[in-house]
Amino acid sequence: MSLDRQPKIFNNILELIGDTPLVKLNKITQGYPGTYIAKIEAFNPGQSSKDRIALYIIEDAEKKGILKPGDTIIETTSGNTGFSIAMASIVKGYDCILAVSSKSSPDKIDMLKSMGAKVYVCPANVKADDPRSYYEVAKRLHNEIEGSVYINQYFNDLNTEAHFKSTGPEIWRQTAGKITHLVVCSGTGGTISGTAQYIKSQNPDVKVIGVDAYGSVLKKYHETREVDSNEIYPYRIEGLGKNLIPSATDFNIIDAFVKVTDESSAHTARELAHTEGIFGGYTSGAVLQAVKQLQDENTFKPSDVVVMIFPDHGSRYMSKVYNDQWMKEQGFMDDTLKPTTKPIAYIK
Repeated sequence: MSLDRQPKIFNNILELIGDTPLVKLNKITQGYPGTYIAKIEAFNPGQSSKDRIALYIIEDAEKKGILKPGDTIIETTSGNTGFSIAMASIVKGYDCILAVSSKSSPDKIDMLKSMGAKVYVCPANVKADDPRSYYEVAKRLHNEIEGSVYINQYFNDLNTEAHFKSTGPEIWRQTAGKITHLVVCSGTGGTISGTAQYIKSQNPDVKVIGVDAYGSVLKKYHETREVDSNEIYPYRIEGLGKNLIPSATDFNIIDAFVKVTDESSAHTARELAHTEGIFGGYTSGAVLQAVKQLQDENTFKPSDVVVMIFPDHGSRYMSKVYNDQWMKEQGFMDDTLKPTTKPIAYIK
């Protein structure tokens, strides 16, 4: 093998962030008009789209002199951003403190601890301004700890900018500009907003669909520009929807929102694994479920190219979506519904 064909050696794990693949869906969308493509963000080294914003925001703080060696990075997270920040902190030599929602799966929390982060688990079903909420806990810790930097992804424009500069251009290039619809789950709103801003700068006719959860205020706020507290109630999907309005979300760039249920999203995630061999997370199921609902409404044409962003990997939901017992406890599976996992055979 000649030297110029030797495999590239990366300097560290962070250099692997970005350039994730697009994969065409075949079986699960069979019979649907159009072409359906998934951008699989689990190919990032931290297995989620949040690697992009973690590295971008941290390196921006370094350039500005806000973040110095030995400092502490603090963040509010449902798990994925926290993992990405913890990973970057290890490589770059920072301490990491994370305020995590109790809705986050035990798998995610264990991963954060394994990556050396100090984790504060905060109750999920409290108001955003409650001192016990993960928003307020992160703020308090930032005020108490000298030499700390609070990422604050929900209200940080760099969250959106990271996707404008990476995810959007990647999708535009990978589809050769043929994308007609972009369907993305909305939590902080950084992924959908930044990606959409870039793609619409290339073709303003591309339709951008946000995916929201029942129990979240985002869809109604998009339609009315008012927060309806009656919309807020507990739900199970992690990293989707909000009980407040993140400034990182550009509602003007989003054409419409679709709401999905906890149950349908869980089953669609499992169906995705069994039909396409793509082991996606809970929100991957949610975004595909939204496409299913749009298809039922005859939204798509044969010429359409529909791109979905699958945010993370199914391994972070082994105690939830991919656990039959958890599914039964939530009322998502009963004796009349055939489990989508096969029984284990023990050889004695």
